[in-house]
Amino acid sequence: MLKLIKTGKHSSRKVNRAQILLLADENKNDLEIAQVLHTSRPTVQRTRQRFVEGNLDNALNERRRCGRSKKLKEKGEKKLLALARGVPPVGRKCWTTQLLADKLVEMEVVDSISDESVRRELNKNEVKPWLRKCWCIPTVGSKFVW
Repeated sequence: MLKLIKTGKHSSRKVNRAQILLLADENKNDLEIAQVLHTSRPTVQRTRQRFVEGNLDNALNERRRCGRSKKLKEKGEKKLLALARGVPPVGRKCWTTQLLADKLVEMEVVDSISDESVRRELNKNEVKPWLRKCWCIPTVGSKFVW
């Protein structure tokens, strides 16, 4: 554990947990450890408890977090991509992420969604509805010939 603290690149949380366990090994109580490391008593207690219930690896490393489920399921993603590639609303030159988010809510694809979630989804699929490729063919007249 001393090697972990002194060498390599580790997260500050992992190093802090290692220091907690080293101080606990020196028979320090939770309050003393918390004061020395400038952390809270519950953090010290949780780390010691995870060590006792599991093992060293369990005490040092982060647990996997489930995270929030995706707002747009596969069907919703397809509708978003179809919208973004389609014709923008009347009076608009192109789609914006906020317009797309509002349209998805209006179509009842989702209850609510932020423009940032829409942006991430479009970015993942490399879709940029605000950029349109088109040919610019000028009218051939006397000024053009000149």
